[in-house]
Amino acid sequence: KPARGWSRCGLFLACLCSVLRRNEKIKMEHFPLNRRKLGTLVGAAAASLAVPVLLRAQPALEKPKLVIAVGGKAAFYYLPLTIADQLGYFKAEGLDVVIDDFAGGSKALQAVVGGTADVCSGAFEHTIALQSKGQFYESFVLQGRAPQIVVGVSTRTMAHYRNLNDLRGKKIGVSVPGSSTNMVANLVLSRAGIRPTEVSYVGVGTGAGALTAMRAGEIDAISDVDPVMTMLEQKGDIRVIADTRTLKGTQEIFGGPMPAGCLYASSAFVQKNPNTCQALANAIVHGLKWLQTAGPGDIIKTVPESYLLGDRALYLGSFEKVREAISPDGVMPVEGPKTALRALASFDPSIKLDKIDLQKIYTNTFALKAKDRFKA
Repeated sequence: KPARGWSRCGLFLACLCSVLRRNEKIKMEHFPLNRRKLGTLVGAAAASLAVPVLLRAQPALEKPKLVIAVGGKAAFYYLPLTIADQLGYFKAEGLDVVIDDFAGGSKALQAVVGGTADVCSGAFEHTIALQSKGQFYESFVLQGRAPQIVVGVSTRTMAHYRNLNDLRGKKIGVSVPGSSTNMVANLVLSRAGIRPTEVSYVGVGTGAGALTAMRAGEIDAISDVDPVMTMLEQKGDIRVIADTRTLKGTQEIFGGPMPAGCLYASSAFVQKNPNTCQALANAIVHGLKWLQTAGPGDIIKTVPESYLLGDRALYLGSFEKVREAISPDGVMPVEGPKTALRALASFDPSIKLDKIDLQKIYTNTFALKAKDRFKA
């Protein structure tokens, strides 16, 4: 009879070891195994019995099938999401993820708020804007530590541009009105005292549509992300007047670290599905770790051909410009939420500094566990 606390696996091993010790009494013609072969079987049996125990130890995912909304997946702003998807990191965590791509971040946000998506891969500042309206959403893993957004004026329709005041009454292209590209444009214009109502914002997306709108003279300026902005810049279509693709540029414009793309969901979803959120964070941080050492060739082989917009060299040039803007570990910097709040409040009178609880718009719990697991 086994002692109290013995597992089935332990009892099985004990019995077989007893047989080994007394094998000289076994008539080998009836049991044609030598000591070495029997030892191999013992190990195999132990492993097979241990597997169910390990599987039971894994936390069950509350919602293994879910939808992630994103506004312009092909942009470098969301590259960690693409990498996690393309390299199978979501599946490795037991997740069956559908990525629903929209023209811009504000549309993706609407999908999550409206209930057609579970999680949003979008701009961190959306969590602040939502809380100002009494809706509580929180970021649980960061993708970008700088916005990667560039503001440029057309060299065609604004050939004689001198300063920001020249943009009054002009048409400015953004991914989608209300998105983070719109937010950066508002912030830049506010420096000259230009209110959002004094310009016309035009949604042009983050891909070929943005290129076409600028080159056709349909807009006078543009606030958008790479690879589109690098392509316009290198072809001489725009003159850059504000750049947040680097940490230095971000510091100059925002006055501190400005968190960008992240995975966020309603606070209720995060509280109800902690294991699912952990799995999502694991997949993103795994992608971030891969990006730390990935070379240009690795990127080209991984992203879909359509993301290259017909120019591989320019695409890779764009990647090098935004590389340091990608989060290395998915963890929100301590000062990041404060910077984002100050930025929004500077041009949006509906957002009051003393009315936003920064502790409720993000958590580092999941990202820190993923960072430790992948040594990011």
